Formats: sequence, structure tokens, C-alpha cells
Amino acid sequence: LIGGLALFLFGMSMMGTGLEKSAGNKLKSLLENLTSKKMNGFMMGLGVTAIIQSSSATTVMVVGFVNSGIMTLKQAIHVIMGANVGTTITAWILSLTGIKGSNMLLQMLKPSSFTPILALIGIIFFLFINNERKKDIGLIMLGFATLIYGMEAMSAAVAPLGEVEGFRNLLLLFSNPLLGVLAGAVLTGILQSSSAAVGILLALSATGQITMGTAIPLIMGMNIGTCVTAMLSSIGTNRSARRAALVHLYFNVIGSLVFTILFIVANQLFTFAFVDQAANHVLIAITHSSFNILCTSLLLPFSGLLERLAYKTIPEDSKQDKVLLLDTRLFSTPTIALRRSREVAHEMAVISRDAIKQAITLVDDFDDKVALMVKDAEEQTDLYEDALGTYLVKLSSQNLSAIDTTESAKLLFLIGEFERIADYAMAISESAREMYEKKIQFSEQARKELAIMMAAVEESAEIAIQAFLDNDVLLAAKVDPLAEVINELKSTLKKQHIARLQCNECTIELGFIFSDFTTVLERISGHCSNIAGCIIEMSHESLSMHDYLYKAKNEQSNIFAEQYEEYAKKYAIV
Repeated sequence: LIGGLALFLFGMSMMGTGLEKSAGNKLKSLLENLTSKKMNGFMMGLGVTAIIQSSSATTVMVVGFVNSGIMTLKQAIHVIMGANVGTTITAWILSLTGIKGSNMLLQMLKPSSFTPILALIGIIFFLFINNERKKDIGLIMLGFATLIYGMEAMSAAVAPLGEVEGFRNLLLLFSNPLLGVLAGAVLTGILQSSSAAVGILLALSATGQITMGTAIPLIMGMNIGTCVTAMLSSIGTNRSARRAALVHLYFNVIGSLVFTILFIVANQLFTFAFVDQAANHVLIAITHSSFNILCTSLLLPFSGLLERLAYKTIPEDSKQDKVLLLDTRLFSTPTIALRRSREVAHEMAVISRDAIKQAITLVDDFDDKVALMVKDAEEQTDLYEDALGTYLVKLSSQNLSAIDTTESAKLLFLIGEFERIADYAMAISESAREMYEKKIQFSEQARKELAIMMAAVEESAEIAIQAFLDNDVLLAAKVDPLAEVINELKSTLKKQHIARLQCNECTIELGFIFSDFTTVLERISGHCSNIAGCIIEMSHESLSMHDYLYKAKNEQSNIFAEQYEEYAKKYAIV
């Protein structure tokens, strides 16, 4: 029995791994793009679970999506309900082991007739063919064969227990509906798989001592026990993800309680004859499917109430819910993890761009509220760089495609640029504050010159960030000519500043501040140029950004020269 159980669980794990590797990425991409329509989500949850053969895996996946902000709680509820129905397919597959009869067609349908062939094909695919897709198919076949051998070993091992009086007495305890529900929940909670628990119940039915009165409460309890996996996966996640796990728990607990009470009351009133009938593989599969379909039919119209109940249990906390949402659960699907990373990087880029715009306004019109916004932006980008950088480094250790590897490297480089831009925005804000508190200001001419350079830098940041957001190579190509103009502006402003010092039109103190402003602005322009160069070079799947910049500046193509002339006129010092 123990050996059969071990083979059964191992086979189920192998088959699930193969199915998820073979179809998981596409299915998860479909899940990610769900609408909020109830039936769309329900059918998707049903389909995904039927294919990967695990409602627990689907629910954990959904919890991860909610935690990462990819899926809303409302979408998740419908998918979870669909998963509960989809998981019943496993019981029907396993019920094939109970086929009896001498008919040749029936014998061919029995898994023991064809699993040796599946195992042979599977081991050939897995060991001798260098094709990842065929290896995954081989793993699925091996997993299924191992699962069926384990199932048959369990059935053969427990068959003699039908003659043991102590075993019969033990099963009589579970004919009490409440004890049966509890036993089913505990067994499934330990195994963390309702499919595995149903498989064990099917094996035990070979003794002939499992009645329908015992099987029905056990199946109801299994639906509660399967929630353990989702609840464990929600530990350490944000509030929305924990709500998704709670919805799964509420759905199964409410459904099980309602139908347990109905079953007890109806049996007392009508004394069902089938309660004392011996359970077999087909009857267990029918009961499992019927119960889950009825539960879903009952609660699907009230999904909004389940959502509100989850919000009542875990109330909103806007401050906590705004933390960075990067979930390592998505590493099993690197493409989706990378997509979420890109979304977070986009948020970071916008924050950096807005910080520059806000900081520049402080030079002529200092405002404490705006300065505080710049400080918050700088702190946010620090948080983003730390969390996203760590996440991307961990993600890079996963099995990434060449395209995803390039994208990961690009993001890792760019988030450092965004963080530095926000740092320089903070430097502008601090210099503006110093001038405001000391009640000093630049001369009219110095203000005009600085305004021109700030406008050029603001446009450079706008173009670079927008090029990143849109992945626009042509737009990115405009940054470098503007960077040349900004470099020349700095030189011009420095000469003008020295001339004002010689004429006593500027103080030494203001001179230091003015020099700080121009240096910071030039460095911001440099980071914008780095961003644009990275975007361009990554489009060619190369990291030789400095080579690109060197060529762009020294070859002076016609387009570069035209753009340079355009910006030189636009930001000329009069």
C-alpha cells in the first residue's frame, strides 16, 4: 500500500510537471489576459485545470497573478470556481482502472493494457530525443504510467482488507457525515491534492467496503482540504492575493457545508437506498463531478458576495497595498515574470521623469509640497531599484530564452539609470531649497540661460523615457543629438558665468550653486543618452552601447546632423 501510494503520488507529480512545462506558458498567458466576465473566467479555470490536472496548481498560479497585479480578485474568483470543476477530470481518468469485463474493447480501455506502451514511448522520448517538447511529452507519459501502476498496486494491496472486520469497523466511522467530511479534509490537506485523495478513495473502493454513504462525505471534505495549498501559497503575499486564497476557502467550505447539511436532512427524510450501496470507480467519479458542478452552480451567481466577504475579512489598507508587487511564484513562467518586471520598470521610469519636471519648477518658484513630491519620488525609485534589481538577478538564474535574457539585461541596466535621474532631481530640489532659504537668486541673464538648459534637459528626459515606454528606436535616436547640444550649453553657460564673476554681476556663493545646477543637468542628459543607447542596441540584441554612442557622435550621419541643427537652434543662447 505504501509503495503503491508513493508511486501514485510521484507519478502524479511527474505528469503534472510535464503538463505544466508543455502547456503551462500558453495557458498562463491566456489566464493573464482574462476579462471580468464570469463564464470566460470559469471556462478558463476549468480548461487549464483539466489540462494540467491540478486545481491546486491553478489556484496557486491565480494567487501569484493576483499578488503581482496581473489579475484582479474578481477575475480570480471565476477562475477558481472553474478549477474546482476541472479537477474532476482526474477522477474520470483514474476510474478507468476499475473497468471489468472480458470484452476486448473494454480491456483495451483499461490503463493497465496500454500503460506499458506509454512507458516505453515515454522513456525513449525522455532519455534519447534532444527536443524539449518531446522530453516534456515523455515525462507526461512516464508520469501517467507510474501513476497507474501505483493506483493498481494500492488497489491490489487493500483488496484483502475487505475481509478484515477491524477495517470495516473503521470505515463505518466515516459513514457519519461530519466525521467523513473531517477525514476527507485532513487527508487532502496532508497530500495537498484532492486528485491524489480521490485516487486513494478509488483504490480503497477495491475492498468493496466503501459505501456511498461513506464516499460522499469524504469527497465533500476533500474539497475543503484542497484549500490548504492555496492558503500556504498566500503566506507573505499582499492583501489581494490573500483575499484570493480566502475566496477559494470560502467557496469550498460554504459549498461543502450546504450540501453536507442537505445530504443529512434529505437522507433522514427519505432514507436513500444508494447510501448503503458499495461505491465503485464510476460512482465515485460521478459523485465527485456532480458535487463540484452543483457547488459552482450554487455559488457562481454570488461571486460578488464572496468578493465582499473576502474584503470584510481583510480590509483595504492603501499604504500597504501600494508596495512593490514582484512575485517569485511567477518564476515558473519566466516570460510572465519578465512582463511584470517591465511594467514595474515603466512605473519607475515615469516617476523619474516626473521628478525631473517637478524639480525644475522649484528653481524659480520653490514650493515645499512639490519638494516633498520630489523626495518621495527619489525614495520610491530607490525601493524599485532594490526590489526589481534583486528580482531580475534571481530571474536571470531561471531557464530564460535568448530574447528574455536580453530583455532582462536591458531592464537591469535601465533601472539604475532611472534611479540616478531621480537622485539628480533630488539634488536640483536641494539646491533650489538652499537658494530659497538663503533668499538669494541668480541674475536675470543667468536665469534665462539656466532656463534654456533646463528646458533642453527636460525634453531629453521626456524623449528618452517615452522611447523606453514605447520601445521606440527612432525616438531614442533623437536623444543623442540633443545630448550634444546640452554639453555645448554647459560649456557656454560656464563661460558666461565666468564673465559675470569678472564683472561682479554674480557672487562666489551663487557661482557654486549655478555650477552645481549645470553639472547636474549635464549628468541627467548623460543618463538619458545611456537609456536611449541601450534601447537602440538592445533592438539589435547587443549590449555594445558605448560603441553605438561613439559611432553616432563621430560618424555624424545626415539624420544626426539634421537633428543636432534643429536642437541647436531651438536652445540657442541669445
